[in-house]
Amino acid sequence: MSSPVTITPSATTSLPATASPPASTKPPKQPMSRRRKIIWGIAAVYVVGLVVFGLVFGPHEHQNNTFNIVSPYHVTTWVHLVGPINFNKGVLYLLMTTVLTIGVLVWVARRMQMRPNRVQTAVEWLYDVSSQLSHDNMNEEMARKWFPLVFTLFVFVLITNLLGYIPLPINTADKINVAGVHFPSFQIYAADTNVALPLVLALGVFIAYNVEGIRHHGFSGYLKSLVPSGVAGAMLLFLFPLEILSHFLRLLSLAIRLWANLLAGHLLIDFMAGDMAVLLGLPALGWFTLPLGVAIYLFECVLIAGLQAFIFAILTSIYLGGAVESH
Repeated sequence: MSSPVTITPSATTSLPATASPPASTKPPKQPMSRRRKIIWGIAAVYVVGLVVFGLVFGPHEHQNNTFNIVSPYHVTTWVHLVGPINFNKGVLYLLMTTVLTIGVLVWVARRMQMRPNRVQTAVEWLYDVSSQLSHDNMNEEMARKWFPLVFTLFVFVLITNLLGYIPLPINTADKINVAGVHFPSFQIYAADTNVALPLVLALGVFIAYNVEGIRHHGFSGYLKSLVPSGVAGAMLLFLFPLEILSHFLRLLSLAIRLWANLLAGHLLIDFMAGDMAVLLGLPALGWFTLPLGVAIYLFECVLIAGLQAFIFAILTSIYLGGAVESH
């Protein structure tokens, strides 16, 4: 009986190779973008500053007896010229606005290009918007006549508002002591944060549309046009004084809307950017509320400045167009 044959693998017999682990499919880490670096850098500076302010000053209150948040907005006479004419920061900003308005428009008019630059594009956009406002609220003849006023007011108020967000050393009420020399401190200020300028602009619009209405209807016809047709008797005696009053309220609303929005915005920026900390005597609080001040500053500068100029221009067009209509 034969014995079973045992087969042993030879040394040369190859075993199946073990499968190697798959290569990693994880994408390489992307470097941090420049914008993200800037954001993280600002955040780091803010946090470090917050810690430093907290350690240096702590929660202790430093009593303030001199600072007043509205004192920088008082119009202080710098130079007395003649009679009631004085030179102050309100006049300075008014002159800067006038020079910039005329300068920008003349510069663009003399350098019109087929491929406009940014300044020409902005001016052309303002021109188109003002033209649209005029034609939407007035007839063709009136639009040609009053478009220059609407356009000029739009540009003038816009530049006035934008200038108000550029800090300049004009605050003579709160000076900075540098080596014994007192310099005016920096401040954001707009000419229309003084109610006199919005009131003068609104008064010009008020006179313009009432004169246009009287010229179109005649004096008695213009008075009649203020009241809806068909109203008579006791209702006429009730509505007519209200209509007269409403026209004078237009004057106030046009002025106060521009003045109050700009003044409130500037005060809020100052309050959050450090004035609240000075008033309360808590220096560390100013660094804590600074981001809110920056956010409000950007909101006011980007949106409110242009919006208030647009509202002033569109109300001017509406009032002029309504003056020649019959109810």
